Amino acid sequence: QVQLVESGGGLVQPGGSLRLSCAASGTIFSINFMGWYRQAPGKERELVATITAGRITNYADSVKGRSTISRDNTKNTVYLQMNSLKPEDTAVYYCGLAASRFDDMKYWGKGTLVTVSS
Repeated sequence: QVQLVESGGGLVQPGGSLRLSCAASGTIFSINFMGWYRQAPGKERELVATITAGRITNYADSVKGRSTISRDNTKNTVYLQMNSLKPEDTAVYYCGLAASRFDDMKYWGKGTLVTVSS
Protein backbone atom coordinates (compact mmCIF):
# COMPACT_ATOMS: atom_id res chain seq x y z
CA GLN A 1 0.00 0.00 0.00
CA VAL A 2 1.40 3.36 -1.04
CA GLN A 3 1.67 5.93 1.70
CA LEU A 4 2.85 9.53 1.53
CA VAL A 5 3.62 11.52 4.65
CA GLU A 6 4.32 15.23 4.46
CA SER A 7 6.17 17.25 7.07
CA GLY A 8 7.86 20.61 7.49
CA GLY A 9 4.92 22.97 7.48
CA GLY A 10 4.41 25.70 10.03
CA LEU A 11 4.14 29.41 10.67
CA VAL A 12 6.68 31.62 8.94
CA GLN A 13 7.00 35.35 8.48
CA PRO A 14 6.78 36.93 5.03
CA GLY A 15 10.15 36.66 3.33
CA GLY A 16 11.03 33.53 5.26
CA SER A 17 11.79 30.02 4.08
CA LEU A 18 10.54 26.51 4.67
CA ARG A 19 11.48 23.07 3.42
CA LEU A 20 8.70 20.56 3.06
CA SER A 21 9.38 16.84 2.93
CA CYS A 22 7.28 13.96 1.67
CA ALA A 23 8.30 10.43 2.55
CA ALA A 24 6.91 7.65 0.37
CA SER A 25 6.52 3.97 1.12
CA GLY A 26 5.04 0.95 -0.61
CA THR A 27 6.22 1.97 -4.06
CA ILE A 28 9.25 1.85 -6.35
CA PHE A 29 9.88 5.49 -5.62
CA SER A 30 12.76 6.01 -8.00
CA ILE A 31 10.54 5.60 -11.05
CA ASN A 32 7.59 7.62 -9.82
CA PHE A 33 6.42 11.05 -10.89
CA MET A 34 6.09 13.25 -7.82
CA GLY A 35 4.48 16.59 -7.20
CA TRP A 36 3.58 19.22 -4.66
CA TYR A 37 0.16 20.81 -4.76
CA ARG A 38 -1.53 23.28 -2.45
CA GLN A 39 -5.01 24.31 -1.48
CA ALA A 40 -5.74 27.66 0.09
CA PRO A 41 -8.95 28.29 2.04
CA GLY A 42 -11.88 28.63 -0.33
CA LYS A 43 -9.82 27.72 -3.38
CA GLU A 44 -9.23 24.64 -5.47
CA ARG A 45 -6.10 22.53 -5.22
CA GLU A 46 -3.41 23.83 -7.55
CA LEU A 47 -0.09 22.61 -8.84
CA VAL A 48 3.04 23.95 -7.17
CA ALA A 49 5.83 21.84 -8.66
CA THR A 50 6.54 18.42 -10.13
CA ILE A 51 9.60 16.28 -10.67
CA THR A 52 10.05 13.29 -12.94
CA ALA A 53 12.08 10.17 -12.28
CA GLY A 54 14.78 11.79 -14.41
CA ARG A 55 14.64 14.92 -12.23
CA ILE A 56 13.00 17.14 -14.84
CA THR A 57 11.16 19.82 -12.89
CA ASN A 58 8.17 22.03 -13.56
CA TYR A 59 6.86 24.94 -11.50
CA ALA A 60 3.76 27.05 -11.28
CA ASP A 61 4.40 30.62 -12.32
CA SER A 62 3.40 31.77 -8.85
CA VAL A 63 6.37 30.01 -7.22
CA LYS A 64 8.91 29.95 -10.05
CA GLY A 65 12.23 31.40 -8.93
CA ARG A 66 11.28 31.09 -5.25
CA SER A 67 10.88 27.33 -4.90
CA THR A 68 12.91 24.22 -5.66
CA ILE A 69 11.60 20.69 -5.85
CA SER A 70 14.07 17.86 -5.44
CA ARG A 71 14.12 14.17 -4.65
CA ASP A 72 16.35 11.74 -2.81
CA ASN A 73 15.68 8.26 -4.11
CA THR A 74 17.83 6.70 -1.39
CA LYS A 75 15.39 8.08 1.18
CA ASN A 76 12.20 7.77 -0.90
CA THR A 77 11.63 11.43 -0.22
CA VAL A 78 10.70 14.47 -2.27
CA TYR A 79 11.36 17.98 -0.99
CA LEU A 80 10.02 21.45 -1.66
CA GLN A 81 12.28 24.31 -0.64
CA MET A 82 10.31 27.55 -0.54
CA ASN A 83 11.98 30.92 -0.17
CA SER A 84 10.77 34.51 -0.07
CA LEU A 85 7.42 33.30 1.19
CA LYS A 86 4.39 35.52 0.76
CA PRO A 87 1.06 35.57 2.61
CA GLU A 88 -0.57 34.23 -0.55
CA ASP A 89 1.53 31.08 -0.18
CA THR A 90 -0.57 30.18 2.85
CA ALA A 91 -2.21 26.83 2.14
CA VAL A 92 -2.25 23.16 2.92
CA TYR A 93 0.50 21.56 0.86
CA TYR A 94 -0.03 18.06 -0.46
CA CYS A 95 2.38 15.57 -1.93
CA GLY A 96 1.17 13.52 -4.86
CA LEU A 97 2.53 10.43 -6.62
CA ALA A 98 1.89 9.00 -10.05
CA ALA A 99 3.29 5.92 -11.74
CA SER A 100 4.83 8.11 -14.43
CA ARG A 101 4.65 11.64 -15.79
CA PHE A 102 2.02 10.44 -18.27
CA ASP A 103 -0.39 9.49 -15.47
CA ASP A 104 -2.56 11.53 -13.16
CA MET A 105 -1.55 11.71 -9.52
CA LYS A 106 -2.98 8.58 -7.94
CA TYR A 107 -1.86 8.81 -4.34
CA TRP A 108 -1.92 11.75 -1.97
CA GLY A 109 -0.63 12.56 1.46
CA LYS A 110 -2.77 14.17 4.13
CA GLY A 111 -1.07 17.52 3.75
CA THR A 112 0.94 19.93 5.84
CA LEU A 113 -0.19 23.46 6.66
CA VAL A 114 1.97 26.41 5.72
CA THR A 115 0.97 29.77 7.17
CA VAL A 116 2.81 32.90 6.10
CA SER A 117 1.98 35.75 8.42
CA SER A 118 3.63 38.42 10.51
